Amino acid sequence: MPELPEVEHVVRALRRSVNGSRIVASEVTLPKLISPLSTAVFNRKLKNARITAVNRRGKYILIELDNRLTLAVHLRMTGQFLVLKPDDELPRHAHAVFYLEDERRLVFRDQRQFGVMKLLASSRINTLKGISELAPEPFSDEFSLAYLKETLAKSRRTLKTLLLDQTRVLGLGNIYAAEALFRARINPFKIASELSTKRVTRLHQAIRDVLRAAVSGNSSSRISLENAEGFSYGEAFGRIWQVYEREGEPCFKCGARIRRLTHGGRSTYWCPTCQRR
Repeated sequence: MPELPEVEHVVRALRRSVNGSRIVASEVTLPKLISPLSTAVFNRKLKNARITAVNRRGKYILIELDNRLTLAVHLRMTGQFLVLKPDDELPRHAHAVFYLEDERRLVFRDQRQFGVMKLLASSRINTLKGISELAPEPFSDEFSLAYLKETLAKSRRTLKTLLLDQTRVLGLGNIYAAEALFRARINPFKIASELSTKRVTRLHQAIRDVLRAAVSGNSSSRISLENAEGFSYGEAFGRIWQVYEREGEPCFKCGARIRRLTHGGRSTYWCPTCQRR
């Protein structure tokens, strides 16, 4: 499943490809994708709407339209956007097609069929279930050191478990939580409320650093939505990880062997020397 940095790159690719385009028609072949709207209502509301902006809240892609509606899209496990030319063949698992005025097609395909699309008034986006309960964006002023201190102080959960809770700390999936904890030199099994001010400060900086690295051009190649074969997140973003999926390999900093433990149903990777406390 793509994590927040990967979704951010999809947002940027959509901006480059379709921002400013008018949707002359749409077609949905998987009704549950847009539930509870019917396909007839969905298509009618999108007809002749122009895309004015593409943004993101958490892992939701927000395609804003000039008719005061926003299409909120969650890719889930296998959702992908493609932009096809008139002669390009429609790929398998294409469940929504948006016909643009320049004869291109914006296609949403989803092999596992877990993706979600919600079309609603732009003024109601922050009330949408899945968005309304999210923690502050990691690069926003709201995600301050004071916010993180208060959040950790209220929890008796292990640090790794808390960091995966998107209602408390946004943007860290399993990969980036492991990487942020390694950068901050903090044991992932430490109780959140027991973290010292010094370590909270390091963790706050590490969270921003690891996410910033993941969305920068230094750590990933651009996604091309014009590639009809699609793309693999692993290939597109490269493996810049220092601990994740490196069980048994030497730590880049101290040479100790990276360890892995199943914790909360997820694999947790850490260096027993650099992160011993």
